[in-house]
Amino acid sequence: MKKRKVKGIARDTLHFILEASRSSQPNEFAGLLSVQEDIISDVLILPGTENSRMSALVRLYMLPNMSVAGSAHSHPSGDLRPSEPDIIFFSRTGDYHLIVGPPFDERSWVCYDGAGKRRDLAVLDVDFRDDGFDDAFDDELNDDSERGLGDGP
Repeated sequence: MKKRKVKGIARDTLHFILEASRSSQPNEFAGLLSVQEDIISDVLILPGTENSRMSALVRLYMLPNMSVAGSAHSHPSGDLRPSEPDIIFFSRTGDYHLIVGPPFDERSWVCYDGAGKRRDLAVLDVDFRDDGFDDAFDDELNDDSERGLGDGP
């Protein structure tokens, strides 16, 4: 897999990972990281992902035809060191891997490279440009409701 350099992770994305991990307790949370404008911006949660108290299993064959920068998962135990299975997974899924744990705040996470070595990752306050998709979708919904589409007889 081609290694991709990133400038950092969006603060909102990190907060999503922390909250999803907190909400998944006592089970692990797992997702893949995607990049927009050289910044980790999104978490992909693949269909078929299985979460338990001891592990999370991500079905990589469910990944759409796109590249990922790495992964994020929780260790509810609070031990933020990668396990051997974590390192094997890291080597297949990019070069930025976050492990988060209690108390699930901005100080309770570590980033690793694809080989399981700690690496720095900046947390950035960013606003991504809007591609207009949501606005166009909202406009279409409003047009339909004005024409009475979706209303009963």
